[in-house]
Amino acid sequence: MPEPTKKEENEVPAPAPAPAPPPGEPSKEKKPGTAPAKDEEEASPPSALPPEWSVGEPPAGEEQDKQNANSQLSTLFVEKPQSGEVKVGENITFIAKVKAEDLLRKPTIKWFKGKWMDLASKAGKHLQLKETFERHSRVYTFEMQIIKAKENYAGNYRCEVTYKDKFDSCSFDLEVHESTGTTPNIDIRSAFKRSGDGQDDAGELDFSGLLKRREVKQQEEEPEVDVWELLKNANPNEYERIAFQYGITDLRGMLKRLKRMRRVEKKSAAFSKILDPAYQVDKGGRVRFAVELADPKLEVKWYKNGQEIRPSTKYIFEHKGCERIMFINNCGLTDDSEYYVTAGDEKCSTELFVREPPVMVTKQLEDTKAYCGERVELECEVSEDDANVKWFKNGEEIIPGPKSRYRIKVDGKKHILIIEGATKADTAEYSVMTTGGQSSAKLSVDLKPLKILTPLTDQTVNLGKEICLKCEISENISGKWTKNSLPVQETDRLKIIHKGRIHKLVIANALTEDEGDYVFAPDAYSVTLPAKVHVIDPPRINLDGLGPDNTVTVIAGNKLRLEIPISGEPPPKVIWSRADKAIMEGSGRIRAESYPDSSTLVIDVAERDDSGVYNISLKNEAGEAHASIKVKVVDIPDPPVAPNVKEVGDDWCIMTWDPPLYDGGSPILGYFIERKKKQSSRWMRLNFDLCKETTFEPKKMIEGVAYEVRIFAVNAVGISKPSMPSRPFVPLAVTSPPTLLAVDSVTDTTVTMKWRPPDQIGAAGLDGYVLEYCYEGCTSAKQSDENGEATYDLPADNWLPAHKDLIDKTKFTITDLPTDAKIFVRVKAVNAAGASEPKYYSQPILVKQIIEPPKIRIPRHLKQTYIRRVGEAINLVIPFQGKPKPELTWKKDGKEIDKNQINIRNSETDSIIFIRKAERSHSGKYDLEVKVEKFMETASIDIQVVDRPGPPQVVKIDDVWGENVALSWTPPKDDGNAAITGYTIQKADKKSMEWFTVIEHYHRTSATISELVIGNEYYFRVFSENMCGLSEDATMTKESAVIAKDGKIYKNPVYEDFDFTEAPMFTQPLVNTYAVAGYNATLNCSVRGNPKPKITWMKNKVTIKDDPRYRMFSNQGVCTLEIRKPSPYDGGTYCCKAVNDLGTVEIECKLEVKVVAQ
Repeated sequence: MPEPTKKEENEVPAPAPAPAPPPGEPSKEKKPGTAPAKDEEEASPPSALPPEWSVGEPPAGEEQDKQNANSQLSTLFVEKPQSGEVKVGENITFIAKVKAEDLLRKPTIKWFKGKWMDLASKAGKHLQLKETFERHSRVYTFEMQIIKAKENYAGNYRCEVTYKDKFDSCSFDLEVHESTGTTPNIDIRSAFKRSGDGQDDAGELDFSGLLKRREVKQQEEEPEVDVWELLKNANPNEYERIAFQYGITDLRGMLKRLKRMRRVEKKSAAFSKILDPAYQVDKGGRVRFAVELADPKLEVKWYKNGQEIRPSTKYIFEHKGCERIMFINNCGLTDDSEYYVTAGDEKCSTELFVREPPVMVTKQLEDTKAYCGERVELECEVSEDDANVKWFKNGEEIIPGPKSRYRIKVDGKKHILIIEGATKADTAEYSVMTTGGQSSAKLSVDLKPLKILTPLTDQTVNLGKEICLKCEISENISGKWTKNSLPVQETDRLKIIHKGRIHKLVIANALTEDEGDYVFAPDAYSVTLPAKVHVIDPPRINLDGLGPDNTVTVIAGNKLRLEIPISGEPPPKVIWSRADKAIMEGSGRIRAESYPDSSTLVIDVAERDDSGVYNISLKNEAGEAHASIKVKVVDIPDPPVAPNVKEVGDDWCIMTWDPPLYDGGSPILGYFIERKKKQSSRWMRLNFDLCKETTFEPKKMIEGVAYEVRIFAVNAVGISKPSMPSRPFVPLAVTSPPTLLAVDSVTDTTVTMKWRPPDQIGAAGLDGYVLEYCYEGCTSAKQSDENGEATYDLPADNWLPAHKDLIDKTKFTITDLPTDAKIFVRVKAVNAAGASEPKYYSQPILVKQIIEPPKIRIPRHLKQTYIRRVGEAINLVIPFQGKPKPELTWKKDGKEIDKNQINIRNSETDSIIFIRKAERSHSGKYDLEVKVEKFMETASIDIQVVDRPGPPQVVKIDDVWGENVALSWTPPKDDGNAAITGYTIQKADKKSMEWFTVIEHYHRTSATISELVIGNEYYFRVFSENMCGLSEDATMTKESAVIAKDGKIYKNPVYEDFDFTEAPMFTQPLVNTYAVAGYNATLNCSVRGNPKPKITWMKNKVTIKDDPRYRMFSNQGVCTLEIRKPSPYDGGTYCCKAVNDLGTVEIECKLEVKVVAQ
């Protein structure tokens, strides 16, 4: 829809078209005795209207200005619904997505049609709303699907999403196209707005967007007619025309209210005669509402839009027997609304429509003549101030806007159409139309006589200078420039300037192609202004493409073709020379060639002697030009001498060489190096970037393989031939030292060491490792190696081997060590080249058993009761720590575990309890005890094995009356080791004994079964239900219930009011919790009570209040305390306290915060 424009003083901008009716119009509160409206009737008028209805308008309630939600920055949406189009009868889906990373709960989303109608209440046959949540991407997806779209579903929609103090909205449009048929030829809708000042349902309507071309005819006066009768008998395509003709400003709302009033009222017991469905009155008139009561003692109240009406000079009430009358004096547009009257508990309603008087044209338009470019004003007067009128040009409505040349000015009763800068295209018949008449006039726009004040003049300019053609005419009109009878197009170099009556053609940096005949022709006139432009150019030599000092380099043996661009008008004569000797044009090895815009020096098969200075001279009538060019002939360098290999490593070597004797006339840029295996003929390039030095270090060679290397010299011309190969050489080296030498374990007589293989092993491979040790006190000196570890300078005799032969594993235990001794340890890697450098342990090792206290790491999911069903497998892994190897003891409910039923497997780091098929007898408390010498750690795990419950014990029929049977039963003896969650009740006719479910998931132990068939005899049975499902069997009533055919008087039992008050009670206690420092921790419990108890959290008996490190939540009785990034200081005893009028209850738990070692 077009954007609204700013209102200037006394200007009326074109109204924007209102959105089409939504898929389901919002219905008001359902009145007694009315039938619900169908979706298909929402946007069409009733097929038959009551004869007493008269013309009026519905209450308005839309906002005056449309909010542009899409122009605001999105704060919640990651994907907004997009506008779309659909054919009648097809489906369409709009999708909105919201990112939920920063949201603690689901956001609230609403879909609207237009500005006010919430579509949540319209979900059903033609509208479905869906929402999904993707856990991986944490994105909420909301969908609105329109099914079997209709034409009246088109319009503007809006999607709003809110979360706490955040808000985001997005508008989008839906277009519905007809699948078959054509649109009506005439669809006139007036662009009137009206606002119900002071009304709750004030609104606006805008039909200008649907206005079509039509003939403007003088309206004839018509006798007073009933508009409702016209609408009842008219084609729906004529509704807008009838609305404009009879002053109806809110047609859509009127049809909506008619449809609402069309509902048939039920027969009333309080009213013997109700209000008519609708009343009509002219603006300023008086209307009478009357009802008749069945009981004159009933109190009557009158209401307007839900607000009670009090007697005043405007509202007058009269009582005549059973008749109650209300008069409304001096009716205005604010009285156009819904009224209803109440008598006791009943009410009847009606609609009042206030019709405005037609607006007449009091001053007719007058024929006008004007010249092009002038301002034209067409003026008329109407009978009402600020009345709504429409302007037409040749029968087509004029809609002003930001880009329109037309403006409409309103000054009281005066309406003026303003045309800025009139053109001949504005010559037409203009007309104005109101609800009560119309007027038309002709506008004629002609050209003014044209005079040439300054003609164009011929110009001669130098190449590169500016060309300026200027003329002046008597009128401020545009024109066209041509060159040699072709239109002139504006470019970056050519500018066309029009300022008032002056026209200029400016060409910057004149070129030879700019020469020609130029003509300026004013628009709409047959006059032309000619001029000739002549461009001259002295000779020039362009040497921009040459190198420094105008030097040209050519490779020996190649052909040189040196093309020098030249210019000049007329074309200059060219002379080439060398050492005062002219170079002639012909077929020699060195020759000159001439072309219209260049001259070329050609040297076939260049030689070293061709180097030198060559001169070029140009001459024409405008002047002379001279230049010198230096030609240099170069070649590739000679090959270098054979390289020398100085040093060899495991996979590398260092080589040097001397530069070549001749560099080819160009400096040596660098060298390429190649290598190959001695027994191979394939050379491999080692560097792709030139080596600037005469030293190079080849790498990544294979140990034990003989290699050769050679050199190439490179200059600007190319690459030389290769040098002679070097002498063969073989790379070979030992491995690097082992890495990550560490102590694995220590006992009173042994030390176990572990390490990682060397980083570099080499081609010789790795044969094994040598582990050595010595006792503290044998070292003569200490120093630090490059890794910061201590090394020890000891004689070879002081280091003792830990084994005889090489070991191939990276872990070894040194045995037979004296207790409390301190040893140094090192390890070497050995291959065919020998032993590597040793890897030392950084400090002496004390030979003594290290005791690590036991620690049990209970998994998070086992800190609460572990629930499994009968027959399922139980496999629990409990990690622990402790050295030396701890002793483990399992107990169930304080007794030893029967290992025939429960399998327990223990390792050095964890204990596994496994039950292949769980039984209810396996439920209980399992205690694990881990003991290392005098240190002991215990932990408990609660396991609950559940099964389906047994049936209720006894089911009795307590009472039978009418079509109802009262049942009661007692809970089952066996609850399946889980709480009973409900009961399922079934009934069966004694004749067929087919069972049908009556109630499911019922929580009480008594129920009343209704809607039984009179004359039948029924049996009933009840199933128990827990978290595992329904009981296998059901308990049936011993006797049957007969629904007697003869009625009997039923006396309602007297029930005492149930006392729902309850002292607070915790239904789920707090659990002792372990938390990791730096990660959020939560404490949870659940409480119930009536009145709702007040929750208070305490730490170590101190109330937690206004502390930013804690967040407290309470939702549906579940209380949560969140501790943000706890530290060991946050450990302690936490207490949750619930208080209401009936009592106080507290519950405690312990929180331990552990720091994970880095």
